[in-house]
Amino acid sequence: MPPVLGIGGVGGSNANAIVKPTLLGSVDIGGGTNQFDGRFANPPFLFGSGGVELVGLEMTRDLQRLKQQAIATPGTPVELVSKGVHFGSLVANAAGEVDTTNVTGVKPDLVVRPFGRKGQFATVRAFDVDAMGFHFGMQPSELVGDGVDADQDGVADEIKRGDLSSLHVFATTLDRPIQDRRGRAATQGYRRFHSLGCVECHRPTLETEARRLPLRLPEVETDPRANIYYGIDLAAPAPGFDRNRAGGVSVPLFSDLRRHDMGAGLGENFHAASAEENRLFITARLWGVADTAPYLHDGRATTLTDAILAHGGEAQVVRDRFAALSEAQQDEVLAFLRTLRTPSSPAKALLAYMAQHDEAGSHADGHGKTSGKSGKKSGKSGKSSGKSRKPRRRSKRVAHQKPGTWWPKLLERLARGR
Repeated sequence: MPPVLGIGGVGGSNANAIVKPTLLGSVDIGGGTNQFDGRFANPPFLFGSGGVELVGLEMTRDLQRLKQQAIATPGTPVELVSKGVHFGSLVANAAGEVDTTNVTGVKPDLVVRPFGRKGQFATVRAFDVDAMGFHFGMQPSELVGDGVDADQDGVADEIKRGDLSSLHVFATTLDRPIQDRRGRAATQGYRRFHSLGCVECHRPTLETEARRLPLRLPEVETDPRANIYYGIDLAAPAPGFDRNRAGGVSVPLFSDLRRHDMGAGLGENFHAASAEENRLFITARLWGVADTAPYLHDGRATTLTDAILAHGGEAQVVRDRFAALSEAQQDEVLAFLRTLRTPSSPAKALLAYMAQHDEAGSHADGHGKTSGKSGKKSGKSGKSSGKSRKPRRRSKRVAHQKPGTWWPKLLERLARGR
């Protein structure tokens, strides 16, 4: 499968990250089997990250409030429910000590972390702080300190706070995934998706109470309202989430943002994690699944059917129900899943903005052949005067609006540390 270049898209198996192994299989050990004890992680796409982050922040806020409720009513078990998703229960004693033995799907600190296959990061920014060092060998100042050359490569402040803010804005304003119109088979498949029990974990939509995603610095994981410096309107044309009746937005992610035990078959062999942790994965978000093979945390499944049949652990019963369907009935479920698409023209505003700057630079250098009116551009948000390819179906409210131009300018300002 050749790589396809794009902005914010999923990575193929050739893009998998090999995470912290002590054995890498360079020598066959026993029975001709290559040994590997790290994590093999297939990178997911970034589309719709702003909505996902806001859902996670609101869930964290709810769980933290329920924890305080338990402390205020010692001896009384408190059920942990947010947005219809159940995270077990907890109880506090008279000294204010909280028993989290019955907490499920989230760590005992009650912070929902939607990002990372294992549910490790609460925000895109937190993910980026870790990824800068791991993937690029560049250390963020907010992690190692201002003016500190922690890796002793002769360079301090390799990634400044403004750089990370720019990345945060970029990722959380990327277009959300979309859904094609369902035909007869896909409609029947959606009904089977419900009747099989897939929706118990792959929740079709989670609703937010707010419309604006708060960007914070520094981030306090247990307090999503601390240190807010900017807010992103998720109902703006980019990322284009639909407003709901509560004043927030609808996030059709097909996930509950819980961590589940997926059984030994899907379990990892990561030397730095317990056997239980190696079996735990956050529910995969299915929006965009039609365009994002390979599947599962390590890309082992090349088809949707393979991915479904690899489910085990808490999903074993639902997996077996799917396996018991006739081939025609399975095809209906797959027809539904194939309506869940990635956006057809993501980051249009950014690309248009970059094209304008490139064209202006070429003209200034004397290499361009522009007419003095930005070439053949209309001069309105850098949009071409010719007809562009019609995007896949979105809500009528969003589909006919011009892409916003506010955020490329914000990216520049944040990158300068302002």
